[in-house]
Amino acid sequence: MAIREIVKINEEKCNGCGLCVPGCAEGAIKIVDGKAKLIADNLCDGIGNCIGHCPQDAIEVIRREADEFDEEAVDKHLSSTKKKAQPANTGVQKMGHGGHGHGGHNGGCPGSRAMSINRTSNKQGSTVSSEDIEVKIKPQLNQWPVQLKLVPESAPYLDGRDLLVTADCVPFAYPNYHLDLLKGKSVVIGCPKLDDVQFYIEKLTNMLKINDIKNVTVAHMEVPCCSGIVMAVDEAVKRSGKDINVEKVKIKINGERE
Repeated sequence: MAIREIVKINEEKCNGCGLCVPGCAEGAIKIVDGKAKLIADNLCDGIGNCIGHCPQDAIEVIRREADEFDEEAVDKHLSSTKKKAQPANTGVQKMGHGGHGHGGHNGGCPGSRAMSINRTSNKQGSTVSSEDIEVKIKPQLNQWPVQLKLVPESAPYLDGRDLLVTADCVPFAYPNYHLDLLKGKSVVIGCPKLDDVQFYIEKLTNMLKINDIKNVTVAHMEVPCCSGIVMAVDEAVKRSGKDINVEKVKIKINGERE
């Protein structure tokens, strides 16, 4: 045991988004019962790479008495984790029409839990019911590409337009995405759970500085990990130094707009 720098997680602030997990190369952090936890002191090197991935500011590096960092233990832990890894399709969580399910992978990230959404079907097996109206909507996308990683910071379709920043699950979950959110806007999409949020912040900041953008809409899913894209937009607007209006739109997993 020695006094050294080590990660501390504030569980009251933590919302279980899981963005810190891939940020820890040693695998020292796991989501347990919906909260990020340091599973062993000797797996944490105290550098704090996970801090930059926490949108809730729930992680800090402190000095306290702890077991020494053990690289051999880290290697064994990572090797063991890879061997135990299994496809995440056991215990599928089910949701009724218009509601939320319970159960499933209670120990994992809420945004990664598998679930089925049961919707009303007619006799022919179609998902269209008497409550639905079949319509053809004209596409509102007026640019290419759309991935935040690929869109140039000085793309001609950004200047003088409103910007829609979309978590990439939103267009699949929200049926009225084109008319309600995308119409009349330029768009960039991304996933804060799979990508580098710091990269998002830096690129969005540059986009806002270079282009005349007065309004930004950020559309995200209700799952905790999606809050990372909201945090990226807020931080980018702050860093841009401009007076830019931000509208936040949350979409539920069942497709409703909150």
